[in-house]
Amino acid sequence: MMKQITFDDNGLAPAIVQDADTGQVLTLAYMNEEALNKTIATKEAWFYSRKRQELWHKGATSGNKQVVQSMSIDCDKDAILLQVKPQGPACHTGEETCFHKNVFQEQPASFIMMKKLTEKIKTRKENPLPGAYTTYLFAKGMDKILKKVGEEASEVIIGAKNNDKSEVTWEIADLTYHTLVLMELLGVSVTDIKRELLKRHLQKGDGEQ
Repeated sequence: MMKQITFDDNGLAPAIVQDADTGQVLTLAYMNEEALNKTIATKEAWFYSRKRQELWHKGATSGNKQVVQSMSIDCDKDAILLQVKPQGPACHTGEETCFHKNVFQEQPASFIMMKKLTEKIKTRKENPLPGAYTTYLFAKGMDKILKKVGEEASEVIIGAKNNDKSEVTWEIADLTYHTLVLMELLGVSVTDIKRELLKRHLQKGDGEQ
């Protein structure tokens, strides 16, 4: 990897850090050759601080380390992409990402929608809000949630039989939401499901699945 990277005149290359689970960009930092080698050796993110002019092990002080899942370089071989599992906020301000100040936003990025929804469901479970539908579901418990999952699955089938794309979209959204409520009740995460799907369908040979 080291020989493939083209460092600038200061011996640095930009490193984009992305959450491996959500796809959210967490920060932009810089690596020199030593930081790159340490990252590869430890599987934790190391950078070079241009301000302090020293090597920087992300999270060494705060505990907010970034466990590296993969590393790749761009087509010009002068920029690095790290996909990581963050052990805490990426930003020194305590924000999840350093890119938390929007210049403009027509709508939230779709790749973080599932994360935001699961967080909201978790909040409703831990801090019930009177009158909220999710609060009502958790209050009623397992049987009610299972009933809703079954009902919504049936609605998906009906929409499909009607060959109605709009109806199917609506009902799959309902089924997804109620399934996420069930998952929260049982302690199953979206990451758990992604890993299972990855194992079944994307980590096997072409002749399987």
